[in-house]
Amino acid sequence: MRRVVLPSLLLSAALPVAALAANDLSTVSERSGFQRTGRYDEVIALCRDFQTKYPKSVRCFDFGTTPEGRPMKALAVSTSGALTPAAARAKGLPVVLAQGGIHAGEIDGKDAGFLAIREMLQGKAAKGALDHAVLLFVPVFNIDGHENFRAWNRPNQRGPEEMGFRVTAQRYNLNRDYMKADAPEMQAMLRLVNAWDPLVEIDLHVTDGAKFQHDVSITGEPVNSGDMELRKVGRAVKDGLLERLATQGSKPVGFYPSFVNDDDPQSGFIEGPSTPRFSNGYYPLRNRVGILLETHSWRTYPERVRITRNGIVDVVELTAAHGREWLSAAHAADQRARKLGGTPVALSYRNTDDVRTIDFKGYAYQRRKSDISGGTMTEYDESKPQVWHIPLKDHVVADVEVVAPRGGYLVPAAWASIVEPKLKAHGIEYRRIARAMPNAAVESFRADTAKFSANSFEGHQPVTLAGHWSPDHRDLVAGALFVPIAQAKSRLLMGLLEPQAPDALAGWGDMNNAFESKEYMEAYVTEQEARKMLARDPALKQEFEQRLKNDADFAKSPQARLDFFYRRHPAYDPALRLYPVFRSDTVPH
Repeated sequence: MRRVVLPSLLLSAALPVAALAANDLSTVSERSGFQRTGRYDEVIALCRDFQTKYPKSVRCFDFGTTPEGRPMKALAVSTSGALTPAAARAKGLPVVLAQGGIHAGEIDGKDAGFLAIREMLQGKAAKGALDHAVLLFVPVFNIDGHENFRAWNRPNQRGPEEMGFRVTAQRYNLNRDYMKADAPEMQAMLRLVNAWDPLVEIDLHVTDGAKFQHDVSITGEPVNSGDMELRKVGRAVKDGLLERLATQGSKPVGFYPSFVNDDDPQSGFIEGPSTPRFSNGYYPLRNRVGILLETHSWRTYPERVRITRNGIVDVVELTAAHGREWLSAAHAADQRARKLGGTPVALSYRNTDDVRTIDFKGYAYQRRKSDISGGTMTEYDESKPQVWHIPLKDHVVADVEVVAPRGGYLVPAAWASIVEPKLKAHGIEYRRIARAMPNAAVESFRADTAKFSANSFEGHQPVTLAGHWSPDHRDLVAGALFVPIAQAKSRLLMGLLEPQAPDALAGWGDMNNAFESKEYMEAYVTEQEARKMLARDPALKQEFEQRLKNDADFAKSPQARLDFFYRRHPAYDPALRLYPVFRSDTVPH
């Protein structure tokens, strides 16, 4: 791999290697000319050494332990002296969370973050910004994955020489886990987030994908989703970051550059909100800003570290300059969220068919038949820059929308052990009902169809539910949970408990038992009972005959015909496909 040394104006890597080696706050990456990255013991040492050198401005602390027993390290950095959540709140300071290594092969954020912090504390970058903001830095989120260290963990990426792996030791992809919170690492991260309540989170990644000239993409929300007024803040953060990066020599784009059709540049791009399993889709449900910074994988490691370092510094400067105003807007969004009961709330979003043509800086390429795969392949020529005129769909509207319950959600006692840990993990308010609630007036959701995924995903069998809420009465025993809608995290609550939300607990398969048939009627018994039913119910007989006449698939299916009668028989399971969470328009006492 060709060694690239960056201009000193942009990165202190231009310092002599010997000088860097003598500096105990430099990284293996810097000392190698950004050819290598260090192992996790370096993170532990640097975290300690930053605090030792800057005790009034840096606090190094653990916020969890990985399944393989490694400490999860974070640094709180502020020249204001506000190095705890309580101190930051007392001073009214906005918190920026910079998260590195959620995909541990995409490790730019770790090396860039330490560099950015050192230069800010030395007064070489963002002068005075840390007086007005707190930077909470997690160098490596997926630590066990980071130590699964080898070359070729990222075959679509130029450098470093070796790096960590995408998933954890338990093989969780943490950037699919924000809502379901299965991984111990994610549970630790959510505790950190609940304690610090960052106003802006920036998740530091490296793309996969095609070869093109653009070196970084910036996406995030709320821009097209979430609280309408808070979208102004989301746009300000995103647009401000794009503008600053451009002035610093980058070629940024404001959408994730993944083709609509894999490997086909002419298919263009789609820009829309990520679902909340991803970091930049999760924070808007908390009425905060989530930014995804993705350097381009085919840029060299020195270039990518420089760009990521710039992005971290830029977000700190923007937040220091506008943070009090943005904090006020976020708190106002919290107050609006407390009043969502009885109003329409979007659970998911989609792009319309509106399309526009953009100029995208790519390279000359050709598509031809492959003698390896037998399919069509793309070859890029990086020596020939080329402007592509390709489509972009970026008009976003609400897709699935429901009216929020006026009171909240009731979780029956039998299902509380499944739901309660998730509520705790996300810091959602709830309480346990001490007394039984006989014949409680509720809304229930029964799935007309429950389509189970054919494949496992992240250790789950997801299910897609189609159905509707309708008025009902249910007996609830003591120990049920009541989750009020009148709380700041009401959007997050709905994202977890509305069964048709894209990353609801039900959709992930946490409640699949409710949608599986558990009892049945033998075919010969159904035959006997069907004849009795037809003899005593002329309307049923007419319905059956009409179905035979008008539905050829039904007529040809013995199982469907028997099921027609079983579903109408008193033996049929009344709880089948009944979603085990209810909605209430009142607050129980």
